[in-house]
Amino acid sequence: MALNAQQNDELTRTGPGTPMGALLRRYWVPALHAWELPEPDCPPVRVQLLGEKLIAFRDSAGRLGLIDEFCAHRGVSLWFGRNEQGGLRCPYHGWKYDVAGQCVELPSEPVETGMAARIRLTSYPVIEQGGVLWTYMGPPAARPDPPGVEWALVAPAQRYVSKRLQECNYLQAMEGGIDSSHVSFLHAGALKRDPLFTGSRGNLYNEHDKMPLFEVEPFAGGLLIGARRNADAGRYYWRITPWIMPWHTIIPPRAGHPLGAHMWVPIDDTSCWAWSINYHPARDLTAREVAAMEDGAGIHVKTIPGTFLPLANRANDYLMDRAGQKAGLTFSGVEGIGMQDASLQESMGPIQDRTRENLVSTDNGIIMTRRALLAAARGLGEGKAPPGLAADSQRVRSCSIELPIEQRFLDGARHGLFRDLGTDPVSV
Repeated sequence: MALNAQQNDELTRTGPGTPMGALLRRYWVPALHAWELPEPDCPPVRVQLLGEKLIAFRDSAGRLGLIDEFCAHRGVSLWFGRNEQGGLRCPYHGWKYDVAGQCVELPSEPVETGMAARIRLTSYPVIEQGGVLWTYMGPPAARPDPPGVEWALVAPAQRYVSKRLQECNYLQAMEGGIDSSHVSFLHAGALKRDPLFTGSRGNLYNEHDKMPLFEVEPFAGGLLIGARRNADAGRYYWRITPWIMPWHTIIPPRAGHPLGAHMWVPIDDTSCWAWSINYHPARDLTAREVAAMEDGAGIHVKTIPGTFLPLANRANDYLMDRAGQKAGLTFSGVEGIGMQDASLQESMGPIQDRTRENLVSTDNGIIMTRRALLAAARGLGEGKAPPGLAADSQRVRSCSIELPIEQRFLDGARHGLFRDLGTDPVSV
């Protein structure tokens, strides 16, 4: 089922005033690493989310602010501002703003005019959870509970979080994250060598069965996407990926390695932040695992120092290695699982034209996700509350499991997917 042009626009346009933009603003939006604002009165940071240009800062008391980037006086970027004495001061004429966007000092006007009190920039609340600064950009009265995803609630030593720039619309990036069928091709070879994936029987099943069967089931927070492959001795190998509204996926683990997660958050309509997380609910990550993640292993990506731009990127053709591709070291010629995904997703163009697609049965997870997003956006327009806002509805876990052929994937889910079924993730 290819989309028509109107549906494609509805799904991919996320700026102010758009149906999808209104929906996404009802959820907590990951904005920054907490370490990007390390201490009171540290330098401010530019933030662009859902087409809005903002500035983040931590004031003298440690309070977090996310406000319109531009001074209300003459439109100067407050990134140049002085973060001092409880507010961010524009260097052009000294106008000063607190974390709520309120102008608290206007040096060029007498206090008696009361003009400062009438100047207020757009501002959004910010909370810190799981090493991430989250913001809520929707109506204040509809502000939901803080995020309930499992990785954001474990101890810091049990998780590793990275982010990178991806130069395409959020939707095509996210759709890659819920598409288990491409693993048999794009990541062929990489799974056997990557230190965060080695040792899994699932690697062999991915290699030998390139035609997975998909089953998709809704749950309170989104969808459970099960991909089934043939395993040994009359069993099936299931990989169950939860998609949590509106941009979150949890990747099934392999052979005792940490679980993975992704969030694809629109910067604007043609770029997004790709957040990548590894975590383990029962133990600290080992020094070896963290070192591999820092080196760009698994779902993480090496970036140019001091930036979030991948070292392999569109400008250098992703460091394509045709000789390695021909020799079978990588299927696509691009090294690293994260960039193998990103390179092909970016190759679709800034916004994929879905009217030209020819979808097949292995795209069922993608089809159902699109339907869920469209239904939620349209429902919001009719006054219905979006799904997946409650923290409890986000507390799910992925798993990979072998089951007898007569059992459906939800039986595997009950063994290891939901939060009340123990702390050890199920992985093959």
